[in-house]
Amino acid sequence: MIRTGTVALLMLTLVPHASTSADLLRPAPKSAASTNRPIARKIEGKVTVIDGRTLWFPTSQLLVRLAGIDSCELPQWAFDPNATDPRSLALAPVPCGALAKAWLKRTISGRRVVCTVSVNLTENLSGATCVVDGRDLALDMIGVGLARVVDPRRVPERYRSAQRYAMDARYGIWATYVLDMVEWRQRAVDKTLGRRPVADLNLLATRQSEISSPFIDARRQPARRDR
Repeated sequence: MIRTGTVALLMLTLVPHASTSADLLRPAPKSAASTNRPIARKIEGKVTVIDGRTLWFPTSQLLVRLAGIDSCELPQWAFDPNATDPRSLALAPVPCGALAKAWLKRTISGRRVVCTVSVNLTENLSGATCVVDGRDLALDMIGVGLARVVDPRRVPERYRSAQRYAMDARYGIWATYVLDMVEWRQRAVDKTLGRRPVADLNLLATRQSEISSPFIDARRQPARRDR
């Protein structure tokens, strides 16, 4: 489980350097439109981890996205409210996208992945439930707070339960200020791996939606504390 106090250690031990990570290169989808190509019920084999929710099967040349969850994009930053430098007002940046990818890569560790495809999202991108040694990768990512449920109405109860637990325990992103991933994709101009944390701090200042527990907690506090 990822706790607030372990963020710095994870950054040192899990996050691969961009210049040495060949699998950071995402195969470009051929089309953004949906396709009627028949769904392959199961895909199995070794994978390359593209990001915190996407796998590439090189043998079958298929790109698979973990169904039911979302995670920070690779260049996205979150901010740890408990690691503020006392000499400044700056929050400590957390590379939530890189952490999600690093966790997924370490969890798979070169083992065979079995994915049951549920939908074709684009011509070469499928949504699927993927397991390693019988463990649901999406469920485990939710449990450590490195992914969130996309639509609670369309996922199993075990996904919802795992997210409630992770939020209450403040695991992963739930211990940080983080912009909703959908809003980040809509508003972020620079989506390169060289994106600086201040860019996401600016987006947070003008956020339109909230998913972070710290934001929600702050909103619940009384307006005045002198009475």
